[in-house]
Amino acid sequence: MEKDLSAIRSQILAIDAHIAELFEERMKLAAKVAEVKKELSLPVLDPGREKVVIEKALANVRDNDIKEYFRLLSSKIMELSRDYQNRLMSGMRVGYSGVPGAYAYITARKLFPGAQLIAFTDFETAYKACVDGRVESVALPMENSYAGDVGNVLDLAYTGELFINVMAEYHIEHYLLGVKGARTSDIKKVISHPQALAQCGDFIQMHKMETEPSWNTAAAAKAVADKGDPAVAAIASKENADLYGLDILEKGVNTSPVNTTRFGIFSRVQNTLPANERNHFFLIFTVRNECGALANVLNLIGSQGFNMSNLRSRPIKGAMWGHSFFAELDGDAESPEGKDLITQMKAICDRLIIAGNYRSVEL
Repeated sequence: MEKDLSAIRSQILAIDAHIAELFEERMKLAAKVAEVKKELSLPVLDPGREKVVIEKALANVRDNDIKEYFRLLSSKIMELSRDYQNRLMSGMRVGYSGVPGAYAYITARKLFPGAQLIAFTDFETAYKACVDGRVESVALPMENSYAGDVGNVLDLAYTGELFINVMAEYHIEHYLLGVKGARTSDIKKVISHPQALAQCGDFIQMHKMETEPSWNTAAAAKAVADKGDPAVAAIASKENADLYGLDILEKGVNTSPVNTTRFGIFSRVQNTLPANERNHFFLIFTVRNECGALANVLNLIGSQGFNMSNLRSRPIKGAMWGHSFFAELDGDAESPEGKDLITQMKAICDRLIIAGNYRSVEL
């Protein structure tokens, strides 16, 4: 029996040596993935993609009693791969508009946990920093489920030269933050970004509070901390309470519980990953000022089998009554069908921009 046990242990050691070789080979490939993600400003973590990888790996295990153990092993390997990629991407610079604690800051930190996060005072400055190469990517809010579009960012997408490589959905819960010892009944004025004030309009009106706009929610929290006035509060994320030494007076003060902001992750390089890692594309176009011009474009999109999940318009600055249209489509712009659609759209649009070909992720 001792000889049998010794033989089995020898076989296990040989298998472990082979596993070590394969693990090293896999991590080297993970490093190459990190290089691509850094160039394209893609997040290390993509839960949907990881689920697909694990399920494919599980299909190779024939013994059902062992499958769940292999699932745990696969999950751990994925976790280690993420940690390694985060280390390799630690030199990456990601810009955002605001100060630490802003929702864009939180989004960037979740997507790029190892990156250096660099704050800018407004959307345009942050965008231009990426164009100029001062940061590899920039996280900018594009749309809120309650308050609507962030027009300034859409204008930058129209006039600028960056690409959207990720669209991240972040569920936002607003908190009322005041100085230590303050109570909700003490608050006479609330400070926050205009979008956040709009999202919390019912709460503000119910408590008859004055409002003061701020360029950023986290900046509003910092301003309240600096003022030290128990009659003034900020609407911001709960992270700002610890950052700026404030008390949480109320949680969930947004009018709608469905309050999600979509952040575009912009970079100088267009997404070139495989089609199964891109499920949406973003087109910006203008049409001639003639009867049926817009309808022709929309009919073309439908006839080519593409679902348009979003359509919005913005006035073109400097062009009297001119508008640009922003369409988000399900699918891949680089697929044969996508290329055919774009070719046909170019024939009937005055201007057409492929602003992004990306995968949507939820944080």
